[in-house]
Amino acid sequence: MSKLDKDLAPDKTTAAVCGLYCPACTLFIATREEPQRLPALAGRMGRTVDDVTCEGCRSSKRSFYCRELCVMKSCAEKKGVDFCGQCDEYPCETLKTFQAAAPHRRELWSSLERIEDAGYEQWSREMAALYACPSCGVLNSAYDLRCRHQDAIVAHLSNK
Repeated sequence: MSKLDKDLAPDKTTAAVCGLYCPACTLFIATREEPQRLPALAGRMGRTVDDVTCEGCRSSKRSFYCRELCVMKSCAEKKGVDFCGQCDEYPCETLKTFQAAAPHRRELWSSLERIEDAGYEQWSREMAALYACPSCGVLNSAYDLRCRHQDAIVAHLSNK
């Protein structure tokens, strides 16, 4: 199994209870692959590098946002569900407000439906394919307008 295949293998740690795909998060990508970006991200957010480091929704190392501001994970734990879509109150007002607050969250409803229909493993493989660059396979964030790996190569060549 290649590193890319291993990186894309379904991992419940990176399947957020709300339906977000953690590997498509800028903080997750910086933590796993581009730690040199963490100080700049922390500075923009007025936080420490430790505060912006994140290894996924269900990991022990979560960003300040996921630790301090997100209530979905603790709510799901209290209700004994793995994903918000399994809750009797789905979609609750908290999740609706969260979903409407940022463009990358528009996929929550379809993600939660797909998790229920096909399981989180299949959904995870589909999300990896969605966010992977068709040329090199690197996973990009929901906000990358083009392959971040290709951007890094161009930047490196420009500095020569």
